[in-house]
Amino acid sequence: MISLIATVLNEGQSMHRLMRSLVAQTRQPDEVVIVDGGSSDDTVAILQTYSGQLPLRVLVEKGCNISQGRNHAIAAAQGDIIAVTDAGVVLAPDWLEQITRPLIDDAACQVVGGFFKPDYTNRFELAMSATVLPLRDEINPATFLPTSRSVAFRKSVWQTVNGYPEWLDYCEDLIFDLRLKIFLNNQQDHKSSLSFAPDAIVAFRPRGSLRSFFKQYYLYARGDGKADLWRKRHAARYITYLVVLPIVFLLGIIIHPLLWLLLIPGGYVYMKQPYQRLGKLIAEKGKQTSMGDLLYLGVMVLVIRVVGDIAKMLGYPVGWLWRLREHPPDWKLVNVSR
Repeated sequence: MISLIATVLNEGQSMHRLMRSLVAQTRQPDEVVIVDGGSSDDTVAILQTYSGQLPLRVLVEKGCNISQGRNHAIAAAQGDIIAVTDAGVVLAPDWLEQITRPLIDDAACQVVGGFFKPDYTNRFELAMSATVLPLRDEINPATFLPTSRSVAFRKSVWQTVNGYPEWLDYCEDLIFDLRLKIFLNNQQDHKSSLSFAPDAIVAFRPRGSLRSFFKQYYLYARGDGKADLWRKRHAARYITYLVVLPIVFLLGIIIHPLLWLLLIPGGYVYMKQPYQRLGKLIAEKGKQTSMGDLLYLGVMVLVIRVVGDIAKMLGYPVGWLWRLREHPPDWKLVNVSR
């Protein structure tokens, strides 16, 4: 039995897109359980309009966070296979079929991660997609960590790792993934696995403004701090912006402006990947792009990258201060016996 779950909050504007794509699935779920965190808009009313087209249950858990919402939905689900997605995405017609096939075909498979592609509608969202969303050829299946926009797993393994971490409000799916990997990597038979299903695709619309993007990445970095994630990455960012760049600028002023050319190789490394993505996304469009649009996109990719880094540098220490006050549990401790 396959249960599809999601948790939502004030998603009235995007709810129809998800639900229509769910109705159109080539393989229908045996049940759909959606937890609403106490929406003040028409999210629940919209969901109820699909009750005649889907085996749908809507549970209202006012005030719950994302982790709590997902855990409530999974606990209420009857299926032994759980497929997870989010509001704000559109599922490919065969998404559920693709994301659950490895679990159905292979008893050793415990977790399946799907993929997502950008669903941009304007120049800004195209620049955002190139800056923050990986392309398929960048994914290493051996190290890939699924997003809960597109993942499926056995309910038993969710129980084993104690579900999504309810003490964490952002980066919760990343911690869930890492706990799953710890458990699977420590199985004595070494047969349990996490699979990558590149054809299990959801279309994801990126943030539509710098303000919303800044908030998103601030909260992500705050979650990193709360969970003590990516210390080296964050340290490298602080060193680059607060030490290396000021030193190079001062050397250019004190000694000679030609020393500023030292920024070129660093800038190349910094911007290479998003500009490569941008070129591929433009090529996929198959339409002529004007010089004005190319200039806008090139500048905006740089701006988005810098804004994202600033948001991370501000959010990370806030998360660490929370961590020092609250002393959250050590998520690396996973019961590996089964």
